[in-house]
Amino acid sequence: MAGPYNQRRALFAITKASFKSIFKSPSATFFSLFFPIVLIIIFGSIGGGGGVSFDVAMDQRSDTMNIIYQAISHAPIFNVVRGTEADIEDKLKKGRITAIINIQKADSKYDVHVQSTSASQRELPQLQNILNSIINEVSIRNEQINKIATTRLDVAEVRPYRRIDFYLPGMIGFSLIGSAVFGVAFLFFALRETLVLKRMYASPVSKSNIVIGESLGRVFFQLLIVIVLILFGTYVYHFTLANGLVTCLELLVLSTLALIVFMGFGFFISSVARNQNVIPIYANLFMFPQYFLSGTFFPKTILPAGIHWLIEALPLTALNDALRKVAFEGSHLNDCWKQIGILGIWGIVIYAFAIWAFRWE
Repeated sequence: MAGPYNQRRALFAITKASFKSIFKSPSATFFSLFFPIVLIIIFGSIGGGGGVSFDVAMDQRSDTMNIIYQAISHAPIFNVVRGTEADIEDKLKKGRITAIINIQKADSKYDVHVQSTSASQRELPQLQNILNSIINEVSIRNEQINKIATTRLDVAEVRPYRRIDFYLPGMIGFSLIGSAVFGVAFLFFALRETLVLKRMYASPVSKSNIVIGESLGRVFFQLLIVIVLILFGTYVYHFTLANGLVTCLELLVLSTLALIVFMGFGFFISSVARNQNVIPIYANLFMFPQYFLSGTFFPKTILPAGIHWLIEALPLTALNDALRKVAFEGSHLNDCWKQIGILGIWGIVIYAFAIWAFRWE
């Protein structure tokens, strides 16, 4: 008498077959691996730390009613950056601005306190020379024999922030969302149209193992792609892994969670699409806005403040922010509870719709 059907072996067989079929697909390899690597090469070749820059910020506690402040803030060589104190501090640590300048009256002179970091080390000598030149010019203009201001420089040691530290997490998100949504949507639509899904449904394999097996194959393939991207960025462009192997493992955990969430959109699209031609339309309606709103190719802070609430609620924003916090800032998964929570909420909502809409034939 035959024993019970081995569901575990069936799950393994479906996962293996799914993984091999994806691996043999030129389009999957191109869009998941080759295309992101090309973008990493392009972005990674545009300088390492931002080059010579004289973007500065004025400390909010500065005395704004004196001639030194007016001379510095109106000097054409300086671009005075505005923003919240936290935003300015973050830009300073990452070398996006050269210094924060605080001007205060000290007895008969003004004290120009320049706060900078090692991320802008190369620009500091030139910055000091320019500030001294401005002070000398203002002193002469006001017929002062001695300088009417002195400068103080404080340089904090920080981890160098390279362009690759911004772009590589964005490329990981780009690869994950594209592979998950397009790959799953086209796969299950094709399986349904060719009646393969119906025949699998009639087999002894449990329905959940059929879906899980096909999904696991894509998860394993995409995590392999993520590992390759991380290794490429680390050894070629010195991508920062703040805590080494631990950081790499946490990046893989975040990638797995995001991939599962994004695949839910693929399941939903494959179920509501009436023909293969509308799948790219539905997929791009979900993905395309996120490429430009979620900080994939450029910082989301440059976008209008009025839509930041929407940007922060997007799943790709949550993934990009979490990847960057873990990789560069050395945060751990428990420090990314907000981003993980956003991904979790999206996952619950989309899988509820996907289960409702899913069809076997």
